[in-house]
Amino acid sequence: MKTKDKKPFSKNILYIENIEEVCNEIIEKLKNDVTRKLQRKGAIVGISGGIDSSVVMALAAKAFESKRVTGIMLPEQDSSGDSEVLARDLADKFNVESFVENITGALDGFGCYQRRDEAIARVIKDFDPKVDKAKIEIKQDINQNMPAISSITVIKPNGKIESKVLPLKEYLQIVASTNFKQRSRMTMLYYHAERLHYAVIGTPNKHEVEQGFFVKYGDGGADVMPIGHLYKTQVYQLAEYLGVPQEIIDRTPTTDTYTAEQTQEDFFYQMPFETMDLIWYGWENGYSANEVGKVMGKTTEEIENNYKNFGRKKKTTEYLRMKPIF
Repeated sequence: MKTKDKKPFSKNILYIENIEEVCNEIIEKLKNDVTRKLQRKGAIVGISGGIDSSVVMALAAKAFESKRVTGIMLPEQDSSGDSEVLARDLADKFNVESFVENITGALDGFGCYQRRDEAIARVIKDFDPKVDKAKIEIKQDINQNMPAISSITVIKPNGKIESKVLPLKEYLQIVASTNFKQRSRMTMLYYHAERLHYAVIGTPNKHEVEQGFFVKYGDGGADVMPIGHLYKTQVYQLAEYLGVPQEIIDRTPTTDTYTAEQTQEDFFYQMPFETMDLIWYGWENGYSANEVGKVMGKTTEEIENNYKNFGRKKKTTEYLRMKPIF
């Protein structure tokens, strides 16, 4: 049963009517958190050409003078060239100083690529990391009530595709290896933050935080997370209002982590964020599966399974959000 003060569930329930007020509240809080609580002079933002880091950059540019915000691009050998181009356009749009720190050498030193490729080769026997492209995907339907199973997909130069389910040992090694990327990036951001006496501004949105789509002490490590309470569709609403370049708004969200092109939907979320946001909101706010299903054009059973998957994902990633145990 819905309480009297609960809105009927609808596809517009996440629409921000007072967008100017919401942005101003975030900007004022960001300014207060950095200058008063943290007693830092400005902001460091890792910019990737993605929607989340772009919105955070725009917010930081409005919270501080542009000269007190620095954007850092952190590419490595697997990064898309588009990411740097879009990140530069973003920094220019908001008149923010930016520069590149290529972390390929650091990752080589950690054995990131070698450890990852060794695990892939144990599953795909003829895998050649010099010419083949690879990515991790989740292939089963999220509407089913079952844990996610990851597969490794390898694309040959001739276009041939081979995909196999990843055994747990290889899956863990691949993920642990690629997590060097996020942790190396955060290390570099903190170098510049400490050099300038600035704060590191985190870019994860609500789903990344609550579903565990971040690397602990990697992109999950920051001083302030100004959009950690916003659904992805709401981040896009802020992007439009703040004037983020249209090319970034139109770009499909990717992980930009593996050699083959990979969307966040394929790798982790298993459904378009426009759908996920609404179903997650329904789950989080106590709407019945029947009510949500009618609005979303899905069966009650499908929504119930989505709810169970959300709960399972949040529970299994709880350790990522935990502070150190003393």
